[in-house]
Amino acid sequence: MTSSNAESGLTAAEADLRLAADGPNELPGQKPRTFLTIASEVLTEPMFLLLIVAAAIYVVLGDLREALLLTSSMAIIVVITIVQQRRTERVLAALRDLSSPRALVIRDGIEQRIAGRDVVVGDIVLLREGDRVPADGTLLSAVALSADESILTGESLPVDKTAATDDGPVERSSVFSSSLVVRGFGTMRVRATGGGTEIGRIGRAVTSLRTETAPLFLEVRRIVRWVAAGALALCAGIAVAYALLRGDW
Repeated sequence: MTSSNAESGLTAAEADLRLAADGPNELPGQKPRTFLTIASEVLTEPMFLLLIVAAAIYVVLGDLREALLLTSSMAIIVVITIVQQRRTERVLAALRDLSSPRALVIRDGIEQRIAGRDVVVGDIVLLREGDRVPADGTLLSAVALSADESILTGESLPVDKTAATDDGPVERSSVFSSSLVVRGFGTMRVRATGGGTEIGRIGRAVTSLRTETAPLFLEVRRIVRWVAAGALALCAGIAVAYALLRGDW
């Protein structure tokens, strides 16, 4: 494919081909879990299984008050867990949305504003104060341009940017997806989109993280198993002893 120039940018046909080849300019993500999935994960924990069995025993014994008390406690914990999990998923979704703002590009020699997810490698993007950078790119021109890159680096101060030159530092002429233009204006050529951007690599790292169970939680699981096994053994022993001593099961 031919490279774009700053005056005319890509053609619509070239942009469509690159979009089809590289995919949309958005962070990779996992499908959100349903309420039933989260609830089933919580209810299959040993502690909850023990509480469910206890509530069932209370029902069999006719003590509905204790059964309702246990059931209400479990319902509250399940609701809190679901809310926390959904909140975490919404934060990740907000991060994906932040990485795909609308962008002002030059295509077929015409300035046009498109959805950030439609930006492709080679696009010429016009950056103005207050714009969110839609993809990683190299500055072709810059006038008093500064960018807030705290979302990537944690640095609160904006970074001054300059146009790319043969002997200039690459970092000064590079702008990154999701950073914010706080001053000046410039023109950039996109070199990476979606998962290939710096913020995309962070997104992949976040989605690939495996949730580790805390040592305290593992210890609680172990104790619950031992308590449950001991309780069953004690109940069986009491039943056998009662049968042997009284002759009545």
